[in-house]
Parts: sequence; structure tokens; C-alpha cells
Amino acid sequence: MGRGTRSGSGTRGKLRIYLGAAPGVGKTYAMLSEAHRRVERGTDCVVAFVEHHNRARTETMLHGLEQVERRELTHRGAVFTEMDVDEVLSRRPVVALVDELAHTNVPGSRNAKRWQDVEELLAAGIDVVSSLNIQHLESLGDVVESITGVRQRETVPDEVVRRADQIELVDMSPQALRRRMAHGNIYKPDKIDAALSNYFRPGNLTALRELALLWTADRVDEYLQEYRTDHQVSTIWGSRERIVVGLTGGPEGRTLVRRAVRLAEKGAGGEVLAVYIGRSDGLTSASPKELAVQRTLVEELGGTFHHVIGDDIPASLLEFARGVNATQIVLGVSRRRSWQYVLGPGVSSTVARESGPDLDVHIVTHDEAGAGRRRPLPAARGARLGRHRTLWGWLTGLGGPVLLTLLLSTFAPEVGLANDMLLYLSVTIAAALLGGLLPALASAVVGSLLLNWFFTPPVGQLTISDPKNIVALAVFVTIAFAVASVVDLAARRTHQAARLRAESEILSFLAGSVLRGETTLDALLERVRETFGMESVALLERESDVEPWTCVGSTGPAPVDRPELADVEMPVGDHLALALSGRVLPAEDRRVLGAFAAQAVVVLDRQRLVGQAEDARRLAQDNKIRTSLLAAVSHDLRTPLAAIKAAVTSLRSDDIAWSASDEAELLAGIEAGADRLDHLVGNLLDMSRLQTGTVTPLVRTIDLDEVVPMALVGIPDDSVLLDIPETLPMVRADKGLLERVVANVVENAVKYSPEDTPVLVAASALADRVELRVTDRGPGVPDEAKDRIFEAFQRYGDSPRGAGVGLGLAVARGFVEAMDGTLAAEDTPGGGLTMVLTLRTESGFPVSLAPVAEGPPPPLSL
Repeated sequence: MGRGTRSGSGTRGKLRIYLGAAPGVGKTYAMLSEAHRRVERGTDCVVAFVEHHNRARTETMLHGLEQVERRELTHRGAVFTEMDVDEVLSRRPVVALVDELAHTNVPGSRNAKRWQDVEELLAAGIDVVSSLNIQHLESLGDVVESITGVRQRETVPDEVVRRADQIELVDMSPQALRRRMAHGNIYKPDKIDAALSNYFRPGNLTALRELALLWTADRVDEYLQEYRTDHQVSTIWGSRERIVVGLTGGPEGRTLVRRAVRLAEKGAGGEVLAVYIGRSDGLTSASPKELAVQRTLVEELGGTFHHVIGDDIPASLLEFARGVNATQIVLGVSRRRSWQYVLGPGVSSTVARESGPDLDVHIVTHDEAGAGRRRPLPAARGARLGRHRTLWGWLTGLGGPVLLTLLLSTFAPEVGLANDMLLYLSVTIAAALLGGLLPALASAVVGSLLLNWFFTPPVGQLTISDPKNIVALAVFVTIAFAVASVVDLAARRTHQAARLRAESEILSFLAGSVLRGETTLDALLERVRETFGMESVALLERESDVEPWTCVGSTGPAPVDRPELADVEMPVGDHLALALSGRVLPAEDRRVLGAFAAQAVVVLDRQRLVGQAEDARRLAQDNKIRTSLLAAVSHDLRTPLAAIKAAVTSLRSDDIAWSASDEAELLAGIEAGADRLDHLVGNLLDMSRLQTGTVTPLVRTIDLDEVVPMALVGIPDDSVLLDIPETLPMVRADKGLLERVVANVVENAVKYSPEDTPVLVAASALADRVELRVTDRGPGVPDEAKDRIFEAFQRYGDSPRGAGVGLGLAVARGFVEAMDGTLAAEDTPGGGLTMVLTLRTESGFPVSLAPVAEGPPPPLSL
């Protein structure tokens, strides 16, 4: 059935939503463009409700489209228009355009919300094309408020939007949107500056754009999952890749990480997880320095680093990959030499064989392929070679002589006893290399017995008829024992050297990083946990032997709170201890652990010294302020005193007869100097109170429209424009301190603003706060100086010494912060500086300039 002939047979209509990050990105324009395309194809499409907001291009797009007449409603003496749902249902088009899905209808409408009107149209079988901004989604209300400071009163339940059949993102860069705003294509000229300085800041728009992109991407994933479920698709589709990189600690790891990142970039939202599998039997065999470099590289490229403990490396790697729902594994070509493959297929081959059909394995070539390992694996506890290698040693020691006997008896029975002994000796040496001394001794005993039985006359008996053969067998056993001992000792020494090398690398890297200040306490404890394969690590401290322990740093789940509860305790001095949980460490590992514990104390002391240095810095700053205060007293305060003294001396002079106008001028000078002196002394005293922490504001609820005019007394009326709405909520502040703050800020703005351009003092409500913005059109302040202008005794630019001691803004910020507010400087669009004073509202909760019940809200609250 064609869409143009669909009747009300119970079929639900389809909903298409144009989603945008902010007003003005072009959602309504895109919606109207689609309507024109549908009309050209012969689809019955009408405009149920579209608001063009006096935007010329949008209004032009309405031409040529049938518009359903709106319904007029009267509320509190005003007439409003809303979508006439009954008229749309009666007209029964195939497609209806309904703008602003989150809109709140005027009281008296059929439904409270417009999305409820749309639900009725959909239930009647009418397709609907609508628009929505990402900030109106109900689940994102708190996030949007934290970003923009604006609490959205008009929201749509997420489920309504998720049920949409199609969602199209209308995207625009923040820079382009701000240009569109500045050109007047979105708001009227009188609202442009306020919008650009508030809601339409580049940071706000970038964050909202990211929210829109991420939310849309998640919705695409849902569509894909629905399709796979409906069509019973069981194989993994690489729409969003999760790539695991297997690291060995070798130099090839950097190549693997970069390769994995390139693979992830080819997919949508790819994720890289680098994992190092460490053995649970002691210190890691990898270079800690190289691992740290690779960890940093992974994190810089946007991936995550994971440290997993496991003796079976292929199994542990596959278990991790399946646990994180990975789609690909990236491994490097083995560094083993060709002959080493007789010992097993290697990690890469094993992982590729056991990965299964849903997990792709990439074997990446690198410069270290086939070059051999840089150093041998370290020994396990004591001098053991590991279960896997010991097992191969016993198999060689016991099975090798038997197999050799079978081969010699079958293919070379006449090679001679001397050659037979050399061959058996070779098997014994191989057993010593693989499994150590005991498998080699077992090989020598089994080999001597087999030589005696099969190759020493009389054959088939354990007796020896020729004394020379007795000597030969004795020499064979002796040489086998000696060679096995030497080989085993060499293997032990090699492993001990490798272990000591690993320890030295750990300690040198640790010492270097700590000395350079690159390691925090938490990072150091995490390194301890990874190095020794522990579950948790805690650094405990107590004041004395009788005081309870306190945890000053920890990592891992459920760290212990007392050393006696830990599996490993490492005391550090009298009142510090490093407590590890997970397993008991061998004695040789405790030496390295002791070094870690000592470094942890160094890091802890450094952190405390940093705090003490900060206290010293504050003391130095106080001393600097005292020095500046002396300079101010010696110069700036003496200037008005000198003027007062000169005027008084002149008046008291008997030699000159002053006229009435001259006397009035001198008295006015005395009054001006006294006022200036009073202002300077007041600022100095206020700064002193702020420095000593004796400012105790009497915070209560007040109205800005009462305080601001009082603060402007003494400032020429023609130099300031006030815009303080009476509908502003009350704020929490100290009335006296707030007057001083406003007076100082406005005086500073008037000082730098051109004489023919008044300073604008405007207030607005944003979320749970009220902003008072003091805007001038002066020379402005560079970004690097915006914080310095709030420092005591600072003047910006070429301000004359007589302009003051540079305390006005410092006192203003101090008073504002004492009232739990903020004072910051911003650029004025078009040139100048804007001081933004922010105060909390009376209730501390988001404010609403106009309740929903009192009328339709504006398109955007700024």
C-alpha cells in the first residue's frame, strides 16, 4: 500500500527527529527542506506547527507548504497560539511537521507537552517529522546544567526519542554557530552579546556537540543490535572495534601499540586495551622501564593499560580478551630463534589457534622478530626453572635414553660402545639444560643401565665381562654427573644474573622517577602491586606505638588497615609499614620490596614538603603584601594628605584674603582628598582583614535591585546603564560587602571605559545562581593578565600612580569568595572587559524566571 493512500487501520505512524546540539544549527531548516522534497514526490505533507522565530531563511522555507491553522488560547490576558491537534487529526495528512518537540503547551491546551500531542498523531497513523536539541533530553538535564549553568525546564523522556524510527543529527561546529549568531541569523541584535557571552560560549557548544554525537552513536548501536537480533546475526560485526594488544615488555611493544591504534581508528569508536601478562612466581621478567614507556604511550594515544597475573600466558591473554568483549588481538612475531620452536609453538601461534572464529588475531612483524630474547627469563623462587621447563627436563632425562636405545638398536647397532656413550652423554646434557641437576642424574643412571643391558657384552644382562667396559661405564657416569652439575650451575647463575638485572632495572627506574618527581604515592603503590602480583597494597602510618594505624595511601580492592592482617609486611622505620595482600613473597623478593617501601616514604615526605612549601609561599606572599603596603602608605596615601594640608594651610594664611569662590574651591579639595583618603584606607583595612581571615560576612537573602543602585552613589549617572530585572530571584549575600564589591568593580570599569560610552550593569538568572555582569568598552585585558588584575597592589597597563594602590579588584574578589560567590573577568564581544559576579540564589536550587503555569517559556533561557 502506498503511503499516500494509508488509512486509519491502526498502523502507527513513523517518527523522524532532527537532533541538534544547540539552537540555530539548522534543525527547522532541514525539516522544512525535507517537507519540500516530500511534496515534490507527491506526498501529502502539512505544517502542523513550525515557529520561524523571525529568521528570514526559515520563514522563506515555509512558503509553498500547507499550514494547518493554529489554535488560539488566552492565558492571563495574553493570546497565544498552539498546534491544533484536533484540526491535524481531522485533516489527516500522511506527514505532519511539528517543530520543538520539548515545548510546553499553554495551560488549557489538549496536552501539557507537545511530545504528547505528537504521540496522538503517531497513534492515529500520521507520520511526524520533528526537531529537538540534545539539552532537552531528560536524562541529560544534570549534565547540561553542569556544563552551561542553565537548567532546562522543558524536557522530553528519553524513551520517547529512542522510539523514533529515524534520528538525524544536524551538526555544526561551534565557530560556525557563533558566526551565525554574530551575523544576526539566530537572535535579535540586542540579545547577541549576552548569548555569545553566556550560553553560546565555545566551551559550552563543544561539550553539547560531543553529547549529541555520543548520544547519536549509542542510538546507532541500538539500531544495529535490533537489526542483528531481528535477522538472527550471530557473528561479530566490526562496527565498533575493541582491540587487545599483547605486550611482553620487549621493545617491539611500541610498534604493536601504534599498529593497534591505527586499526582502531579505521572503525567507529575503536578502543585499544594493552595488557601485560606477568607470572605469579616473583618479579616480572620484563623491563620495568620499557613497560612504563609503553604504558605512557598507550595512555597518550587514548588507550588503557592492564596488568594481569597468569602463568599460562596464551590462556590468560584469551581470557582477558573475551572478558572485555574484544574483537581483535594484536601480537608481535615471536622473538625466539628458529631452533627454539622445538620447545613449543609459542604464544602467538597458540593464541591464533585457540582464539575461535569471533576473535581476529593479528601477528605483526617488527625489527626484533627472530632476534632472540634480550635476556633469559628469571628464575622462580630459589633456583627452580618453572614447571613447564622442569617437565621437559624429566621427559628428556627419562624418555630420551629409551628413545635413543630404540633408534640405535634398530638403525645403528654396530657404531661402537664409545660412540654410544657419547650419544647418551648428549641426552644427559640436554636434560641438564632443560630441567637442572635431578633430571640429568636420572638420565645418567637410566643411560648407564641401558648401555649395560643393550650394548655391553654380555648383551641382555646387567653383568659386565670385560673390565675395560666397567671402567668405561664408570667414566660415563662420572662425566655425566660432572657435566650435569656444571650445566645446572651455569643455568642457575644465568637465572640469578637475569633476576639481579631485573631488580637493578626496577630500582634504577624507580629511583630516577622519584628523584625527578614523576611518581605520586598512588602510582608508586600501584607499581608495587603490579611488580609483585599482589591484590592490594597499603602504606600505613601511626603517630606512636600505642596509636591506631591510619592508611595514607592504597591501591587495589580491600586494602588492609593493620600490618598484621597483611600477607606481607614491610616495616619502614618505627611508625610506617607497607602492607601487601595476595600471596607470601619469597625472601629474595623482600629486598626489592624494601627499596619500594623506602621510596614510598620519600614520596610521602615529598608530598608533605610540598604542602609546607605552599604554606611558606603564602607567608612570602603576605610579606610581599606588607612591603607593598609600606610603599602605598609612603606614596599613595601621602598624596591626598599633602593636598589636604596645602589647602588647610592656604585657608589659615593671614597674608592672603580669599574670595568666597576660592574658599569653596579649597574646601572642596579638602573634602575630595578626605574622601579619597578614606577610600584608600578602607581598601587597605579590608585587604588586611582578608589576609588575616577575619572577614565574617552576615549572609542573608537580599534583592540585587536594592543593593546595586545604592552601590552606585557617587558615580555619575550618565556613565552607567542599569538592567536589573525585577523578576530576579533573591540572592544570598552580605549587603554591606556586596555594595563594596559592586562599587569597586563599577568604579574600575568607569575608569577605563571611554567617556562617551557608559558602563552596562546587567543581571540575569542562570540555574541556581544569579550573574551580575559589569561591561565596559575599554582597552580590555589580555588573557594572561586576567588573573593578575585581581592580585593586591597590581595595576594593569599605564595607570598613573595616583589612580590608587591597586586593591579595588583584590578586595572585591576576596569579599565575593567570602560570600561563596565568584568574580571573574571575560572579554566583551566587540572589545572591552566584562566582570562577572556570580552569587547563589536564595534556595540554592535552580531558579525559574517564569513558572510554566504562567505562560509559554521562551525558546532558550539565557
